Amino acid sequence: MRYFHVDAFAQAPFTGNPAGVCPLDAFPSAELMQHIAAENSLAETAFIVPRAGTVAEYDIRWFTPAVEIDLCGHATLASAHVLFTHLGFSEAQVTFHSQSGPLRVAREADGRLTLDFPSRPPQELTAHPTGLVDGLRATPLHVLAARDLLVVFNTEAEVLALRPDYARIAALEYVGVIATAPGSPGVDFVSRFFAPRVGVPEDPVTGSAHSTLIPYWAEKLGKTELRARQISPRGGDLWCRLREGDRVDISGYAVTYAAGEIAVMS
Repeated sequence: MRYFHVDAFAQAPFTGNPAGVCPLDAFPSAELMQHIAAENSLAETAFIVPRAGTVAEYDIRWFTPAVEIDLCGHATLASAHVLFTHLGFSEAQVTFHSQSGPLRVAREADGRLTLDFPSRPPQELTAHPTGLVDGLRATPLHVLAARDLLVVFNTEAEVLALRPDYARIAALEYVGVIATAPGSPGVDFVSRFFAPRVGVPEDPVTGSAHSTLIPYWAEKLGKTELRARQISPRGGDLWCRLREGDRVDISGYAVTYAAGEIAVMS
């Protein structure tokens, strides 16, 4: 099985979010894909299979070390990077079919890749979910929810200082917790993402979280073009756009760290 290790939302190795990518002719069992993802021990491993009769469409599935996930940005970006960079894909755009519907990735002139993703606007909660404040070890200014919880702080320093209790965060009935605040000059907003419930204590750069962050900050700041930075220890930069309807654009770079083969013995 061919295998690529790609740093997504990165312009140099050892930054951004590492993802595994396995291009296949057909999907193996979910059990085997889960074992491979657990062995890789990356936030996500993506498995991609070309759709019969098409030249620019693939099916995609993503697995954390613990579970299959419904939407993943950085591993989708990494998969497109593998196609464009290593597998001779010559079209300007690729469409991945997923649990969350069709996801298009376009290659820009400067080498950036742009994800066309669903928008998931959050709704403000009237009360903090039980265990959230203890789990964060901090009290947010606002709490909202979509697939993930969105917790808003006043400053970037507060988000950077978070040291969550992962066991308490994992007990919340959400895939993950997005912590966010206004950014420093040149960056509209910053974020971190914690998802111990699905086997990812802190995700370095999370494309899917920006399906919620973009509509939130676009409304707050009164603009549709946004610069974002995820301030995890590895860090990553994202170029964001709120589009009409229910879609967002999320752009970033990617670099290959390693390429090889996985030997799966039956």
